[in-house]
Amino acid sequence: MALDCSPFDALTFDCYGTLIDWERGILDALRPWADRAVPQTTDADLLAAFAQAEPAIERANPGAPYRDILRLVHGAITDSFGAPPAPIDAEAFANSVPDWPAFPDSPGALRALSDRYRLVIVSNVDGASFEGSQRRLGIEFDAVVTAECVGAYKPDHAMFEAAWEACAMLGVPKERILHVAQSLYHDHAPAKALGMTTVHVNRPPLIPGAGATPTPPAPVTPDLTVATMAEFADLALPRK
Repeated sequence: MALDCSPFDALTFDCYGTLIDWERGILDALRPWADRAVPQTTDADLLAAFAQAEPAIERANPGAPYRDILRLVHGAITDSFGAPPAPIDAEAFANSVPDWPAFPDSPGALRALSDRYRLVIVSNVDGASFEGSQRRLGIEFDAVVTAECVGAYKPDHAMFEAAWEACAMLGVPKERILHVAQSLYHDHAPAKALGMTTVHVNRPPLIPGAGATPTPPAPVTPDLTVATMAEFADLALPRK
């Protein structure tokens, strides 16, 4: 599968799962509680519980900051395993996003891409949490669209419409935007429904299974699939 990137002037990115290793971050934040409360659970069990809880809680609380979403998700996960509430652990989980690690190839790929494209984040996160992630990525994005500022969570189309507005402020019309993301559910299904061109960063799974990302309700076909951000940067930049 090939894609000519020359018509695009802006790249909109999902952050968590694409640039930041959110599954590693989620597990690092959940495992201390799980080892005490439900030590028999596997990493796959924890990620599956997260994937089930997070989208439903986001739909029910579209105006809540992501830290509040994570508190509620932690409570739903404890319930799903029949464990008692754990407020201290829920608070630690809610504040863990700045500690989630960047994929090793993300900072270098973003720096290279910034020479050619405007870079915009479109993420289901709050601003304070994203500030920590931006430091880990080592780059200042041209615009940042968060669920907190929009009052909605992907796959809600409002997130993408807000990204179009942010890109328009940078002088880039929506037909010259390329969306780059890992999640078929959160990103590719709604972006393709809106007529966007998309790149699937289909990173090798941390562990076998579906992981922290739900399956989309219907099949979706991105315009290009790559395994890493480094591979995408190599394809998206002109040859020297």
